[in-house]
Amino acid sequence: MNRRNFVRLAGGGVVAMAVGAGVAARALNPAYPAEAVEAWQGPGAGTDPRRRAVAYAITAPNPHNLQPWLVDLREPDVITLYTDPERVLAHTDPLGRQILIGHGAFVELLVMALAEQGLGADVTLWPRGELGARLKDWDRRPIARITLKPDAARDPLFAHILNRHTPKTDFDTARPVAADVLRTLMQGAGGHGLQVGGTVDAAALHPLRELCWQSARVELLTPRTVMESIHLTRVGPDEILKHRDGISINSPFIRAVDAVGLFDRKTPPAEGSEAYKAMMARFEGHSRTAMGFVWLSGPNHRADQVNAGRAYVRLQLQATALGVGMHPMSQALQEFAEMAPHYERVHQLLLGHPAPKTADDETVQMFCRLGYTATPAPATPRRPLTAFVV
Repeated sequence: MNRRNFVRLAGGGVVAMAVGAGVAARALNPAYPAEAVEAWQGPGAGTDPRRRAVAYAITAPNPHNLQPWLVDLREPDVITLYTDPERVLAHTDPLGRQILIGHGAFVELLVMALAEQGLGADVTLWPRGELGARLKDWDRRPIARITLKPDAARDPLFAHILNRHTPKTDFDTARPVAADVLRTLMQGAGGHGLQVGGTVDAAALHPLRELCWQSARVELLTPRTVMESIHLTRVGPDEILKHRDGISINSPFIRAVDAVGLFDRKTPPAEGSEAYKAMMARFEGHSRTAMGFVWLSGPNHRADQVNAGRAYVRLQLQATALGVGMHPMSQALQEFAEMAPHYERVHQLLLGHPAPKTADDETVQMFCRLGYTATPAPATPRRPLTAFVV
């Protein structure tokens, strides 16, 4: 974006003349289109318990809101889960670890939704062997085969699935997270072989906040990684409704800028530009307002990555039950070359030992900030159920 035009637009008068009354009126409403977030209303009146369960599972948290899941329902009483090879992050997640965490979150919600209908689930991970070590080696083999069986105990965390939203705004620094809230939160991730750590200690917050900010800068200032996010940015109701994925922006000003062709998504924002300043300020604010942190760690085999997602979504559901915001700060865990110093640093700070060298070594799988927001986090768009079902 040309900086002079951006600054002129910031004054407000040029926007009104450029976009016209119709666009300006639409720009006053920052809410996402209702159809784009209809998944958060539940599965409706369908009777197939597998489809109903999948309808809940597609609300699972996942990197960059890619929604990378495909399910095959052709075999009776079985749900076979695949990854969509077009919905991966080749630059920020070159080993596919974060994508598989998103699949684990999907599996956990699926199992919970089946149990709510009185059905148990036998989950077999990697029924035809694990995917390759790098995304470029991935082929079409299933991540999980879920076989339905009679009888299952309902999970109390199911009640929070449709209210679980990830806050992507600054937290209130005048409102600390109590130690007993953290303890209760950490109890919600049990059952999947992960270690849970956390802190709300004021002395520990500064180095972890700084780690978040410095690692975010690496992602934002590395052209290929920031462009991965920019390519997935959806601006305004029309784009949001068309894609129903990615990073949705519906703020009035950005919509007005985009309407006159001045929101350039072909190159990273130029250093010093207003767009650059806004991007950096957003991530610095997220980092420096963290009022606590929680993390998950364990071995780093493919099954461990999926199980990390299962544990993580349970943590988020528990956070929802407690009314505390929980937002992944995954930059330091990304495994591209420029991030290596921060990948080392996060393991030293959280686990007290160097970054892992093998899949057997303890690895930080998730790292999240905690806090309270002034207003509830909105639901994020989801594609229609038919987009996920073979």
